[in-house]
Amino acid sequence: MAFNLRQIEVFRAVMITGSIRGAAQLLFVSQPAVSRLLSHTEARVGFPLFERIRGRLFATPEAKKLFHEVELVYAGVKRVNELARELSEHQEGILNLVASPSVGQALIPLAMAEFRHSNPQVKLTFQYLGHAPLTERLLNRQADLALTILPVSHPNLEMEELGSGRLVCICPYNHPLARRATLTVADLLPFPLIAYDRESPFGAMVHALFAAVGETARAAIEAGSPQNACALVQAGAGIALVDEFSANSWTASKFVVRPVLNAPVLKATLVRLRTEPMSQPAQAFVEVLQHVMEREGFRISDQDH
Repeated sequence: MAFNLRQIEVFRAVMITGSIRGAAQLLFVSQPAVSRLLSHTEARVGFPLFERIRGRLFATPEAKKLFHEVELVYAGVKRVNELARELSEHQEGILNLVASPSVGQALIPLAMAEFRHSNPQVKLTFQYLGHAPLTERLLNRQADLALTILPVSHPNLEMEELGSGRLVCICPYNHPLARRATLTVADLLPFPLIAYDRESPFGAMVHALFAAVGETARAAIEAGSPQNACALVQAGAGIALVDEFSANSWTASKFVVRPVLNAPVLKATLVRLRTEPMSQPAQAFVEVLQHVMEREGFRISDQDH
C-alpha cells in the first residue's frame, strides 16, 4: 500500500506533536478525523504505527523509520513552495551560481555586483563549493551555472573556457624570493613550502612541477586549498604555489606574487547542463563574467602562452 499525501501529513503531525489532539490542532481539523485517518492508515499498511499506552501514543520502531523518510519528503515540498514563491516575487528570474573557491572568492562577486546594476530584478544565489558538490548541484538542477578551475567530466555537462591563469609562487614582501622577477623550482627548495595533499588536484600539480625537474616537493605545512595557503603565507608561515585567481583575490595582501618557470596553466571554465538552454539572465551574466575575466587580466590562453 502506498501512502497518499494526506496520510503522510497526518502521520507527521502525530509524530511531531505526540498526540491526536496536538495533530488536530496543528492541522486545524477535528480529533475524530485525525484518529479515523490514522487508524485507516495503520490498517492499510498492515502494522501499527503507534502504541497506545494509558491514553498516550508512542511511535513504533517502524514509525520512526518512516518518519525519517517523511521528513525528507516534507523538505522537498518546502523547497518547491519556496521556489514557487520566489518565482512569483521575481518575475525577471532567479539565477543560482556556484564556483570553486579560487574563482569564487573575487571574480564571481565582482561579476554579480556588475550584473545587478543592469538586472536589479533578477535574484541571485551564490555559493563556492568543492569539486564534487559543485558538479552535483548542476546535475540536480540546483545550480544554473558553475565556474571552476578543475576539470569536470560528465556527459550531461557542457564546458566553456572563459579565462586562464598559471600556478604562481607567493611569498612575504621581505622574503629573499621577492627580489627575483621569475623563479624556478630550484629557487623554492631552500624555503619552507606550504603545499597540498598529494592526492588532491592541486597537490598533484605541485608534485608534478617538482618531479619534472627531478625534485621532490616536501611540504612544511599541508593546506586544504590555495585560499588556505594564501592565508598561511599572509601570516608568514612560508611560501606557497597557488593559482593566480586565488592570489589576485587577496588585494590587500602582505605577500608578493612571482611567476614560476614552466608552471602549469589553469583554465577558468564555465560549466552548465548540456540538455537545457541557457535562460536570458544566465546569458547576460556570462557576458558580464567574460568582461570581468578580461578586465582582471585572465584572458583565454593561447597554446598555454
